[in-house]
Amino acid sequence: MPPKSGNFAKFGGLFQWRCAYLRQCAIKWYMRKFIVVFFSSLLTFGFAQAQRSTLDKVAGVVGGSIILKSDIELQYANYLAQGGAANPDIKCAILSRLLTQKLLAQQAVIDSVTVTEDDVDANIDRRMRGMIQRAGGQDRLEQFLGRSTIQYKDEIRPDIKEQMIAEKMQGKITEKVSVTPQEVQRFYSHIPKDSLPSYNKEVEVGEIVFQPKLNKDEKQFYKDKAEGLRTRVKNGEDFGNIARIYSQDPGSAMDGGDLGFFDRSTMAKEFTATAFKLKAGEISPVFETEFGFHFLQVIERRGEQVHARHVLVIPVITPGSLTRIKAKADSVYDLITKNKQIDFSTAASVYSDDRETKYNGGMILNAEEVQSRSTLIPTNKLDPQVALIVDTMKVNGISKPQLFTAQDGKQTYKILYLRSVTDAHKANLAQDLPKLKEVAQADKVNRTVSEWFEKKRKSTFVRLDPEFTTCAELKPWINTQQTAQVKP
Repeated sequence: MPPKSGNFAKFGGLFQWRCAYLRQCAIKWYMRKFIVVFFSSLLTFGFAQAQRSTLDKVAGVVGGSIILKSDIELQYANYLAQGGAANPDIKCAILSRLLTQKLLAQQAVIDSVTVTEDDVDANIDRRMRGMIQRAGGQDRLEQFLGRSTIQYKDEIRPDIKEQMIAEKMQGKITEKVSVTPQEVQRFYSHIPKDSLPSYNKEVEVGEIVFQPKLNKDEKQFYKDKAEGLRTRVKNGEDFGNIARIYSQDPGSAMDGGDLGFFDRSTMAKEFTATAFKLKAGEISPVFETEFGFHFLQVIERRGEQVHARHVLVIPVITPGSLTRIKAKADSVYDLITKNKQIDFSTAASVYSDDRETKYNGGMILNAEEVQSRSTLIPTNKLDPQVALIVDTMKVNGISKPQLFTAQDGKQTYKILYLRSVTDAHKANLAQDLPKLKEVAQADKVNRTVSEWFEKKRKSTFVRLDPEFTTCAELKPWINTQQTAQVKP
């Protein structure tokens, strides 16, 4: 029996008692040496880990959240990967955004504001598809990032989730903000006359779009091509390689046809109907959508979302299809202008192939004022082909069918209608009430958010690393930090 008190030295000293059996003594000695080596290894590993962690440093603290310098570097790498120009000052803006994001996220916990994991996955997948496309493929993106896309997605997931929660929290803060006509007038009256915005010449333009369509025999060639590619996959060729080489979907081909997760509202109805019928691993038959002929494979099902990849074959418009659609456009033009059997708005709802305008009386919406659904469009924002024709028209005039070629090479015939022209002018309530209302609304939203942050910053601990205290974007946070430091 060993003695009851300290008769052996710390960490492997010599035994101070006699062993009755030398073998038992040797076993005890070796076990003791093993323990010493084991704990020494743990201490060494722990010290190495501590050294590694000290290479990173805290860039900022807000409330109970910290922001590491590595968080900012990861965000900066993401900015560069999305095509941003190299600029170290961007890191100041990143830290400001992260401070804002974490303050909102902390309030979201209090107010029980959350987002679903499926929504986070969909957001990340959408971002990754865009980054892969801009980088020219997954391999090139991984080379730029210095890590796999799977690893990168895991790294950015916490920030993306927090960002989504923060955005939802900010929406909750401003959800009840609105402006009355009196507030718009008051806002307008406080704008110095020499500071009133100037608006360019604007027009309201309607269109009836005629898209050429292949007949059954013309389509068959492209359907057969898709069937041939599907057969090659069924016979054992790699789906991803077939998609990279042959798929004509620019958004997914370079990623092996991978579309990430999507829900029932994201894709064309025929695509969604097919995807949600399949089990994981199954390959669909060839089917047609407005984009062309597809076949797809489901990779994973997760609740009301599906992860799939596809191959797309886009039919090429033939001269015969253009001739047929031109004849249809001419007949509709005659119905409107010569026979007076139908007005432009009705003709658009009946004959137009453009889903965005046909249910709006054919009127084109201003893409920069979607919320207000304004049809007033600055002439410098018009499609140059449309602007060239509209410039020769009179108000209430209707153009003959004209051939248009989009940036992607697709050709359509269009009949245009010029409803109104507003000359360039300084902003005024009579002409620009909807625009001024939007500006007043945005101003009130910004003031509401600023007031919320001002109040929260005063009651929240803030600490910034000296490296960032010269950043102009961080001035409100720096002032808050100084105020917090002088408090007893």
